[in-house]
Amino acid sequence: MEKLWPALEHVDTSSGALGSAVNKTLQGLMPVIVKAPADENTRDKWLDRLWQAMSDDGVDYLGPVGDRWGEICGSAEVAGRWADDLVTALRSYWSDPNPGNYFHGTTACLSCLLVAGRHQEMLNLLELDRYPIWHYRRYGVEALLALGKKAEAIQYAEASRGLNQPDSAIDQACEKILISSGLHEEAYQRYGLSAALGNSYIARFRAVAKRYPMKDQAQILADLIAITPGEEGKWFA
Repeated sequence: MEKLWPALEHVDTSSGALGSAVNKTLQGLMPVIVKAPADENTRDKWLDRLWQAMSDDGVDYLGPVGDRWGEICGSAEVAGRWADDLVTALRSYWSDPNPGNYFHGTTACLSCLLVAGRHQEMLNLLELDRYPIWHYRRYGVEALLALGKKAEAIQYAEASRGLNQPDSAIDQACEKILISSGLHEEAYQRYGLSAALGNSYIARFRAVAKRYPMKDQAQILADLIAITPGEEGKWFA
């Protein structure tokens, strides 16, 4: 990861293909990093090196690393120390009326607060963000779930909708909460179809059918067709 930015710094990334490839690679590496066996001193050195690599990253290739920084810390105690180091800067950033400022450790701080169990502190911090986005507020959903507040978590997620916010990701988060509560029919009716993702129509159908094995597949297909008027034939292509 330290070599990623130096290797790609002068490569044309305008098509977006390179960024997608890097992100896919990082998603595969992340579980390895999180679970890598190491004593605390060794992991602390790794964390310092990773943080420097993220700081040097000119286009945020390593953003997914920051998103899971609390997990990478390896323990609630270490995550808490990092949260202590980052929270003041994040609070200052969100309290500053100058919209030109940027703090690259936002998700790292939120992730650390989550892993450290400082859920209410994180929710209070998120309230300072004047331009809330789902990428940050999803940590608030996780905090509410950790506090056992599933209904509030859904409300919080729903309140995150807005211009340029990923409705499908919000739908998936809400659907997951309802399914975890055993409310499969409500999950299906409210989010099951809109949360269906796939590279093709048949892939979307299969994704829904897999999550709702209790539903009649003919009904699932009929429901998907109903929400895509004018595209009926594509479900049979």
